[in-house]
Amino acid sequence: MQRKPLLICIVGPTAIGKTSLSIKVANHFSSEIISADSRQFYKEMTIGTAVPSKEELKLAKHHFIQDKSIHEPYTVGDFETATIKKLNELFKKNSKVVMVGGSGLYVDAVVKGLDEFPLVQLSIRDSLNIDFQEKGIEYLQNKLKEKDPKYYDMVDLNNHHRIIRALEVCESQNKPYSSFLKSECKSREFKTIYIGLEADREVIYDRINKRVDQMVSDGLFEEAKGLFADRKLNALKTVGYKEIFDFMEGIITKEQAIQDIKKNTRRFAKRQGTWFRKNKKINWFDYKANILEIFKLIENSQTVS
Repeated sequence: MQRKPLLICIVGPTAIGKTSLSIKVANHFSSEIISADSRQFYKEMTIGTAVPSKEELKLAKHHFIQDKSIHEPYTVGDFETATIKKLNELFKKNSKVVMVGGSGLYVDAVVKGLDEFPLVQLSIRDSLNIDFQEKGIEYLQNKLKEKDPKYYDMVDLNNHHRIIRALEVCESQNKPYSSFLKSECKSREFKTIYIGLEADREVIYDRINKRVDQMVSDGLFEEAKGLFADRKLNALKTVGYKEIFDFMEGIITKEQAIQDIKKNTRRFAKRQGTWFRKNKKINWFDYKANILEIFKLIENSQTVS
Protein backbone atom coordinates (compact mmCIF):
# COMPACT_ATOMS: atom_id res chain seq x y z
CA MET A 1 0.00 0.00 0.00
CA GLN A 2 1.18 3.51 -0.77
CA ARG A 3 1.87 5.75 2.18
CA LYS A 4 -0.09 8.95 2.51
CA PRO A 5 2.00 12.14 2.55
CA LEU A 6 2.48 13.72 5.96
CA LEU A 7 1.59 17.21 7.14
CA ILE A 8 3.70 18.17 10.16
CA CYS A 9 1.82 20.79 12.20
CA ILE A 10 3.95 22.75 14.65
CA VAL A 11 1.77 24.64 17.12
CA GLY A 12 1.90 26.37 20.48
CA PRO A 13 1.63 29.80 22.10
CA THR A 14 3.22 32.91 20.70
CA ALA A 15 6.95 33.47 21.31
CA ILE A 16 7.55 29.80 22.23
CA GLY A 17 9.97 29.10 19.35
CA LYS A 18 7.76 27.63 16.63
CA THR A 19 9.54 29.41 13.76
CA SER A 20 12.96 28.11 14.76
CA LEU A 21 11.69 24.56 15.16
CA SER A 22 9.79 24.62 11.85
CA ILE A 23 12.94 25.60 9.97
CA LYS A 24 14.95 22.79 11.60
CA VAL A 25 12.24 20.25 10.78
CA ALA A 26 11.86 21.50 7.20
CA ASN A 27 15.60 21.36 6.61
CA HIS A 28 15.93 17.89 8.13
CA PHE A 29 13.24 16.50 5.81
CA SER A 30 14.19 18.70 2.82
CA SER A 31 10.71 20.15 2.98
CA GLU A 32 8.93 23.51 2.77
CA ILE A 33 6.90 25.54 5.27
CA ILE A 34 3.32 26.78 5.19
CA SER A 35 2.56 29.61 7.59
CA ALA A 36 -0.76 29.29 9.42
CA ASP A 37 -0.34 32.55 11.31
CA SER A 38 -3.28 34.80 10.44
CA ARG A 39 -1.26 37.92 11.35
CA GLN A 40 1.67 37.16 9.04
CA PHE A 41 -0.30 37.11 5.78
CA TYR A 42 -0.09 40.88 5.33
CA LYS A 43 2.80 42.56 3.52
CA GLU A 44 2.31 45.90 5.34
CA MET A 45 2.86 44.31 8.78
CA THR A 46 6.29 42.95 9.71
CA ILE A 47 7.59 43.85 13.15
CA GLY A 48 4.32 43.59 15.07
CA THR A 49 3.48 40.20 13.59
CA ALA A 50 6.90 38.64 14.29
CA VAL A 51 7.36 37.68 10.65
CA PRO A 52 10.39 35.39 10.21
CA SER A 53 13.53 37.42 9.55
CA LYS A 54 15.12 37.62 6.10
CA GLU A 55 17.78 35.23 7.32
CA GLU A 56 15.16 32.74 8.53
CA LEU A 57 13.21 32.98 5.28
CA LYS A 58 16.39 32.10 3.37
CA LEU A 59 16.90 28.95 5.44
CA ALA A 60 13.69 27.30 4.20
CA LYS A 61 11.06 28.00 1.57
CA HIS A 62 7.99 29.61 3.17
CA HIS A 63 4.47 30.03 1.82
CA PHE A 64 1.71 32.49 2.80
CA ILE A 65 4.11 34.95 4.42
CA GLN A 66 3.23 38.58 3.60
CA ASP A 67 1.48 37.61 0.36
CA LYS A 68 -1.69 39.63 1.00
CA SER A 69 -2.50 43.29 1.50
CA ILE A 70 -4.42 44.57 4.51
CA HIS A 71 -6.82 46.06 1.94
CA GLU A 72 -7.72 42.62 0.55
CA PRO A 73 -10.55 40.67 2.20
CA TYR A 74 -9.16 37.31 3.29
CA THR A 75 -10.98 34.67 5.29
CA VAL A 76 -10.09 31.40 6.94
CA GLY A 77 -12.10 29.73 4.18
CA ASP A 78 -9.87 31.38 1.58
CA PHE A 79 -6.84 30.10 3.50
CA GLU A 80 -8.21 26.55 3.63
CA THR A 81 -8.78 26.51 -0.14
CA ALA A 82 -5.38 28.01 -0.98
CA THR A 83 -3.49 25.76 1.42
CA ILE A 84 -5.08 22.51 0.22
CA LYS A 85 -4.15 23.51 -3.33
CA LYS A 86 -0.58 24.32 -2.27
CA LEU A 87 -0.26 21.04 -0.35
CA ASN A 88 -1.28 19.09 -3.43
CA GLU A 89 1.59 20.79 -5.28
CA LEU A 90 4.16 20.32 -2.53
CA PHE A 91 3.36 16.68 -1.87
CA LYS A 92 4.30 15.90 -5.47
CA LYS A 93 7.84 16.95 -4.58
CA ASN A 94 8.12 15.69 -1.02
CA SER A 95 6.15 13.29 1.16
CA LYS A 96 6.39 15.68 4.11
CA VAL A 97 5.37 19.34 4.46
CA VAL A 98 5.60 21.54 7.56
CA MET A 99 2.79 23.86 8.65
CA VAL A 100 3.47 26.23 11.52
CA GLY A 101 1.39 28.80 13.36
CA GLY A 102 -0.42 29.83 16.49
CA SER A 103 -3.77 30.49 14.80
CA GLY A 104 -5.65 27.35 15.84
CA LEU A 105 -8.68 28.05 13.66
CA TYR A 106 -6.50 28.23 10.55
CA VAL A 107 -4.65 25.02 11.43
CA ASP A 108 -7.95 23.24 12.05
CA ALA A 109 -9.39 24.51 8.76
CA VAL A 110 -6.61 22.79 6.83
CA VAL A 111 -6.51 19.57 8.83
CA LYS A 112 -10.21 19.08 9.64
CA GLY A 113 -12.09 21.43 7.34
CA LEU A 114 -14.37 24.25 8.40
CA ASP A 115 -17.56 23.69 10.35
CA GLU A 116 -20.91 24.34 8.69
CA PHE A 117 -23.17 26.78 10.51
CA PRO A 118 -26.86 27.57 10.09
CA LEU A 119 -28.10 30.68 8.35
CA VAL A 120 -28.66 33.67 10.60
CA GLN A 121 -31.14 36.51 10.54
CA LEU A 122 -29.56 39.62 9.06
CA SER A 123 -31.53 41.77 11.49
CA ILE A 124 -29.67 40.11 14.38
CA ARG A 125 -26.31 40.76 12.71
CA ASP A 126 -27.24 44.41 12.10
CA SER A 127 -28.33 44.81 15.73
CA LEU A 128 -25.07 43.34 17.02
CA ASN A 129 -23.03 45.64 14.79
CA ILE A 130 -24.96 48.60 16.20
CA ASP A 131 -24.24 47.33 19.71
CA PHE A 132 -20.55 47.22 18.85
CA GLN A 133 -20.56 50.78 17.51
CA GLU A 134 -22.55 52.22 20.41
CA LYS A 135 -21.51 50.08 23.39
CA GLY A 136 -18.08 48.79 22.45
CA ILE A 137 -16.43 45.40 22.27
CA GLU A 138 -16.53 44.79 26.03
CA TYR A 139 -20.32 44.69 25.90
CA LEU A 140 -20.17 41.99 23.21
CA GLN A 141 -17.51 40.08 25.14
CA ASN A 142 -19.72 39.95 28.22
CA LYS A 143 -22.70 38.89 26.13
CA LEU A 144 -20.72 36.04 24.60
CA LYS A 145 -19.44 34.96 28.02
CA GLU A 146 -23.05 34.65 29.17
CA LYS A 147 -24.40 32.86 26.08
CA ASP A 148 -21.43 30.63 25.23
CA PRO A 149 -18.70 30.49 27.92
CA LYS A 150 -17.00 27.61 26.11
CA TYR A 151 -16.38 29.61 22.94
CA TYR A 152 -15.60 32.70 25.04
CA ASP A 153 -12.53 30.84 26.36
CA MET A 154 -11.42 29.95 22.81
CA VAL A 155 -12.04 33.00 20.67
CA ASP A 156 -9.77 36.00 20.10
CA LEU A 157 -11.63 38.46 22.30
CA ASN A 158 -10.15 41.40 20.41
CA ASN A 159 -11.71 40.27 17.13
CA HIS A 160 -15.19 41.77 17.11
CA HIS A 161 -16.04 40.06 13.83
CA ARG A 162 -15.67 36.61 15.37
CA ILE A 163 -17.55 37.62 18.50
CA ILE A 164 -20.43 38.99 16.43
CA ARG A 165 -20.41 35.87 14.27
CA ALA A 166 -20.74 33.67 17.36
CA LEU A 167 -23.44 35.83 18.93
CA GLU A 168 -25.56 35.96 15.78
CA VAL A 169 -25.60 32.15 15.67
CA CYS A 170 -26.39 31.97 19.40
CA GLU A 171 -29.30 34.35 19.06
CA SER A 172 -30.64 32.93 15.79
CA GLN A 173 -30.62 29.32 16.99
CA ASN A 174 -31.02 29.72 20.75
CA LYS A 175 -28.02 27.39 21.05
CA PRO A 176 -24.36 28.05 21.85
CA TYR A 177 -22.14 28.71 18.85
CA SER A 178 -19.72 26.08 20.18
CA SER A 179 -22.41 23.40 19.82
CA PHE A 180 -22.00 23.69 16.05
CA LEU A 181 -18.26 22.99 16.22
CA LYS A 182 -18.12 19.47 14.88
CA SER A 183 -15.67 16.78 15.91
CA GLU A 184 -15.64 14.88 12.62
CA CYS A 185 -13.12 15.88 9.96
CA LYS A 186 -13.26 16.28 6.21
CA SER A 187 -11.50 13.53 4.30
CA ARG A 188 -7.95 14.59 3.46
CA GLU A 189 -5.41 12.95 1.18
CA PHE A 190 -2.68 13.32 3.79
CA LYS A 191 -1.90 12.26 7.33
CA THR A 192 -1.24 14.81 10.05
CA ILE A 193 1.09 14.79 13.01
CA TYR A 194 0.97 17.59 15.58
CA ILE A 195 4.08 18.81 17.39
CA GLY A 196 3.28 21.22 20.22
CA LEU A 197 5.81 23.35 22.08
CA GLU A 198 5.13 24.20 25.70
CA ALA A 199 6.78 25.84 28.71
CA ASP A 200 5.85 27.00 32.18
CA ARG A 201 3.61 30.05 32.12
CA GLU A 202 6.32 32.20 33.70
CA VAL A 203 8.71 31.24 30.90
CA ILE A 204 6.17 32.03 28.19
CA TYR A 205 5.30 35.37 29.75
CA ASP A 206 8.97 36.29 30.10
CA ARG A 207 9.61 35.42 26.45
CA ILE A 208 6.60 37.51 25.42
CA ASN A 209 7.77 40.52 27.44
CA LYS A 210 11.26 40.31 25.93
CA ARG A 211 9.88 39.92 22.41
CA VAL A 212 7.70 43.03 22.80
CA ASP A 213 10.70 45.03 24.06
CA GLN A 214 12.65 43.84 21.01
CA MET A 215 9.80 44.79 18.69
CA VAL A 216 9.75 48.29 20.15
CA SER A 217 13.51 48.51 19.72
CA ASP A 218 13.19 47.31 16.13
CA GLY A 219 10.75 50.11 15.28
CA LEU A 220 7.25 48.86 16.06
CA PHE A 221 5.96 52.36 16.85
CA GLU A 222 7.31 53.67 13.55
CA GLU A 223 5.71 50.78 11.66
CA ALA A 224 2.35 51.43 13.35
CA LYS A 225 2.61 55.14 12.57
CA GLY A 226 2.74 54.31 8.88
CA LEU A 227 -0.45 52.27 9.24
CA PHE A 228 -2.40 54.74 11.39
CA ALA A 229 -4.57 55.99 8.51
CA ASP A 230 -5.81 52.41 7.95
CA ARG A 231 -6.33 51.61 11.63
CA LYS A 232 -10.02 50.76 11.17
CA LEU A 233 -9.24 47.84 8.86
CA ASN A 234 -9.88 44.45 10.44
CA ALA A 235 -6.30 43.28 9.85
CA LEU A 236 -5.00 46.09 12.06
CA LYS A 237 -7.37 45.48 14.97
CA THR A 238 -4.77 43.21 16.47
CA VAL A 239 -2.46 43.14 19.45
CA GLY A 240 0.65 45.22 18.91
CA TYR A 241 -1.02 47.80 16.71
CA LYS A 242 -4.30 48.79 18.31
CA GLU A 243 -2.49 49.72 21.55
CA ILE A 244 -0.11 52.01 19.65
CA PHE A 245 -3.03 53.56 17.79
CA ASP A 246 -4.54 54.39 21.21
CA PHE A 247 -1.26 56.09 22.11
CA MET A 248 -1.22 58.02 18.83
CA GLU A 249 -4.78 59.20 19.50
CA GLY A 250 -3.72 60.47 22.92
CA ILE A 251 -5.80 57.94 24.86
CA ILE A 252 -2.84 56.36 26.68
CA THR A 253 0.86 57.06 27.17
CA LYS A 254 3.61 55.34 25.22
CA GLU A 255 4.67 53.37 28.28
CA GLN A 256 1.08 52.27 28.87
CA ALA A 257 0.83 51.16 25.25
CA ILE A 258 3.91 48.96 25.68
CA GLN A 259 2.54 47.46 28.89
CA ASP A 260 -0.85 46.87 27.24
CA ILE A 261 0.80 45.06 24.32
CA LYS A 262 2.57 42.76 26.77
CA LYS A 263 -0.60 42.17 28.80
CA ASN A 264 -2.80 41.53 25.76
CA THR A 265 -0.19 39.25 24.17
CA ARG A 266 -0.04 37.22 27.38
CA ARG A 267 -3.84 36.93 27.31
CA PHE A 268 -3.66 35.85 23.67
CA ALA A 269 -1.11 33.17 24.56
CA LYS A 270 -3.44 31.88 27.26
CA ARG A 271 -6.29 31.57 24.75
CA GLN A 272 -3.97 29.79 22.34
CA GLY A 273 -3.20 27.30 25.08
CA THR A 274 -6.91 26.76 25.71
CA TRP A 275 -7.53 26.11 22.02
CA PHE A 276 -4.65 23.69 21.51
CA ARG A 277 -5.16 21.79 24.76
CA LYS A 278 -8.52 20.54 23.53
CA ASN A 279 -6.71 18.73 20.71
CA LYS A 280 -5.69 15.41 22.25
CA LYS A 281 -3.67 14.46 19.16
CA ILE A 282 -0.94 17.02 19.84
CA ASN A 283 2.41 15.57 20.89
CA TRP A 284 3.72 18.06 23.41
CA PHE A 285 7.42 18.81 23.85
CA ASP A 286 9.21 21.20 26.16
CA TYR A 287 10.44 24.20 24.16
CA LYS A 288 14.01 23.11 24.97
CA ALA A 289 13.44 19.48 23.97
CA ASN A 290 16.08 17.52 22.07
CA ILE A 291 15.33 18.04 18.38
CA LEU A 292 16.32 14.44 17.65
CA GLU A 293 13.34 13.21 19.70
CA ILE A 294 11.02 15.25 17.50
CA PHE A 295 12.65 13.97 14.31
CA LYS A 296 12.28 10.39 15.52
CA LEU A 297 8.58 10.83 16.32
CA ILE A 298 7.92 12.29 12.88
CA GLU A 299 9.85 9.54 11.11
CA ASN A 300 7.94 6.83 12.99
CA SER A 301 4.53 8.40 12.35
CA GLN A 302 4.34 7.89 8.60
CA THR A 303 2.95 4.38 8.73
CA VAL A 304 1.44 2.45 5.83
CA SER A 305 -2.17 3.46 5.17
